[in-house]
Amino acid sequence: MKRSLIFILFLFISILARGQFEKVNVFLGSSGDHGQVSPGASYPFSMMDICPQTYPHGHTGYEFKAKKVLGFTHNRFEGVGCEGSGGNILITPILNQNPVLIKLSEEATPGFYSIGFRNKITAKFAVYLKSAIEFYHFPIKDNGFIIDFSHTLANRFVRESHEMSGSVISGWIESGTTCDAGIYRIYYAISFDQPIQTSDSSEHIIKIQTNNADVMVSIAFSSQSTDFAKASIKALINNGSFENIKSKSNADWNQILSQIKVTGDLKEEKLFYSLLYRVLQSPYVVSEPGEKKTYNGWSVWDNYKTQLPLLSIIYPNQYQDIVHSLAGLYLHGKKNWATDHEPSNTVRTEHSIVVLLDAYRKGYPVDFNSILDSLLKETDSLKYNHPDKALESCYDAWAMSQILHIVHKDSLSNIYLKKAASWKSYWEKDFKDLSKKDVDDLPARGMYQGTIWQYRWFAPFDVKGLIELCGGEQSYINQLDSFFDNDLYNAANEPDIQVSYMYSGTSMPWKSQHIIHKYARDTVVQYYYNDNSRGIDPFIDRVFSNRSDAYIRTMDDDGGAMSGWYILAAIGLSPACVGWPVWYLHVPLFKTVAFGKLSISVLNFRKNARYIQSVTLNGKTLDRNWLTQTEIMQGGKLILTASEKPKKQFGIKNLWLSGIDK
Repeated sequence: MKRSLIFILFLFISILARGQFEKVNVFLGSSGDHGQVSPGASYPFSMMDICPQTYPHGHTGYEFKAKKVLGFTHNRFEGVGCEGSGGNILITPILNQNPVLIKLSEEATPGFYSIGFRNKITAKFAVYLKSAIEFYHFPIKDNGFIIDFSHTLANRFVRESHEMSGSVISGWIESGTTCDAGIYRIYYAISFDQPIQTSDSSEHIIKIQTNNADVMVSIAFSSQSTDFAKASIKALINNGSFENIKSKSNADWNQILSQIKVTGDLKEEKLFYSLLYRVLQSPYVVSEPGEKKTYNGWSVWDNYKTQLPLLSIIYPNQYQDIVHSLAGLYLHGKKNWATDHEPSNTVRTEHSIVVLLDAYRKGYPVDFNSILDSLLKETDSLKYNHPDKALESCYDAWAMSQILHIVHKDSLSNIYLKKAASWKSYWEKDFKDLSKKDVDDLPARGMYQGTIWQYRWFAPFDVKGLIELCGGEQSYINQLDSFFDNDLYNAANEPDIQVSYMYSGTSMPWKSQHIIHKYARDTVVQYYYNDNSRGIDPFIDRVFSNRSDAYIRTMDDDGGAMSGWYILAAIGLSPACVGWPVWYLHVPLFKTVAFGKLSISVLNFRKNARYIQSVTLNGKTLDRNWLTQTEIMQGGKLILTASEKPKKQFGIKNLWLSGIDK
């Protein structure tokens, strides 16, 4: 009996020691057009991301079901559209001058990837910071590599330069950013652990001959110089063996994933940490050791409603540097998509002004005065030429008015507040009348990736005004009911991603509590796809599943935007309005949640108990369905009592609702 107890205790301790990273399924979303993510070896917020380049391939260069492998590429922007981007430095191991590689097996965890081929070549990769160790085993000594410095995914190759020095290759590569909007340059160094013979087979491709069955390759990236890349390789080698680097990467992944802890059904925990892993891929650290930590690699239009607010409460240290880096763009000629001198791959940065306002109000310092002229210039260049653009530009104009008020320029603030208020005239022109034939067309009237029904809810800074234009609260609720009851909501894209929260400021907040649970874990019906189509045959399944075809068809994870929505749903919090430090409450998907100084517990926790009956914060009854950022960060014990039936009076005497006159 004593031995059995000791064994059980040992087993329990072993499970705890393995930590959260072992719950991550890195293959989630890596098949077909379902998420556009890869199982590549990566590191938190690192531009290094090593994965097989398969044939055929998806947006990330990898397809889970594919067997033919063309080699291994070293970066990709996870989860984005435009057929993907990245895919630099294609390294192909060859045997008897034969580059054909057929996958037999593969294994991966955060920071690590390994694969075995039919020809008995094996390869494994461990990523640490912006560097990696690659270990190749060949069955015979007649082997080598082909390195293609011109390889990219869908983005264009621009130019490159490389040089040899002994067993080290170094240089730089320029490629088009996501959707070819700009150009990024990365510096690199590649070091072999043994003498090599090289020959150029074309201008941008070299062949390497090695003479050992085992070959170790070290590689590092830098946004600044090859010298920094070489220094990273030296530090990597000084850290020891492949297993040491793998262990360091595992430990760092475990540390960052463990900053939020959930307890509940193990299957759901695995889904949670697999999606949290996706949230932590970008933006990228582009600074070097000893420098002020700086990030690049933005997808702000996609993730400013979900991933970035989430980082503000779970990862405040990283978020402060992210905010500082985003503000820094305005000092160096920020564009809405990308410049021709990016330090890493990137996507787009619209609504950065909203993010900066949101961060400031949540307690993160932002020096608005130093970038005020650039903020004004950007706001003055906003376009109102399409219905969706008009609403989005009004949001930025509102953020500009708030920032001007913060820096005590009230007369100028009022001018931009009037611009923001013009959203009502655009709304009445294009979004009020739902009897027109094109209100369910995707797209319609020159809009981007959304229907009239889906964009009509986009007045996040003035929901009070939206309710008035809808004909009052009951009419507003009825229209929301019609939107969800008829499956007009598009869970596959960002334009209406916030609508699930939009009952929360009304006398029926319990309806948002239901809708959030529904789209987080129930089987739903979805007609809309991210390729601007409304399918005849709907998607009927869970939106988020822990499998290779994890998301709705054509659904991009978009730099953690969609995964971020799920994580927020799972922990029981949703942004009331990005730009205000307020969070709506709903019942978490787990019995307990803990992050920072806050612990959340759910009494009467059951799968169908999705409605809030009561709330206490640090022992005091909380008769409202929202918290402030300050309350969250100060922490304590938040206890929600759940029920299978809504308590319709809960929280309605103290509602929080955005309004342009706040």
